[in-house]
Amino acid sequence: MSSAAPNPNPSRLPRVAPRVAQRALQRARLTVVPRRRTAVRAPRVPFVMLISALLLGGVIGLLLFNTSMQQASFRETALSHQARDLDAQQEALQLQLDALRDPQRIARLAQQMGMIVPTGAAAILDYQTGRIRGARTPAEGPGLPLHQPPAQQAAGWKPPAPTVTVTPTTTQRAKKTGSGVPPKNR
Repeated sequence: MSSAAPNPNPSRLPRVAPRVAQRALQRARLTVVPRRRTAVRAPRVPFVMLISALLLGGVIGLLLFNTSMQQASFRETALSHQARDLDAQQEALQLQLDALRDPQRIARLAQQMGMIVPTGAAAILDYQTGRIRGARTPAEGPGLPLHQPPAQQAAGWKPPAPTVTVTPTTTQRAKKTGSGVPPKNR
């Protein structure tokens, strides 16, 4: 019979070597060893407070960062809506401008104002022969006004009176002071 651990029961020890078995039994008993004391122990309260402060600061920092990111997102959304509205407004104004610049509209308004005089029959000039083919008829109509009418002022508006400032000359200053010698320039 072979066993790696000593048998703690002395009655079951082999009879061959009772002394050797006794020594093995004494070695096998465990005893409690007192702890060694360290020279200086760091207090735990400041360390726990430091870790708690770091965790609290991290959480507050994350909350502030999240809040600022949400505000930036709201601002970006508002600016994109404003840009979209301004694009639509610019497109509407461009359409208005195109309608105002329409050549047919301009011709119609010019005709209503008497600026366009319809012509008669067209005459064709032949450059090789120098002859004119067709009947030449002058355009008839009120014609273009040579002088533009004066602009009308708004009711109740009067232009400010011009102000003139006069600086006295050196001889006028000398006459005021009563001496015949003009004052020296400083």
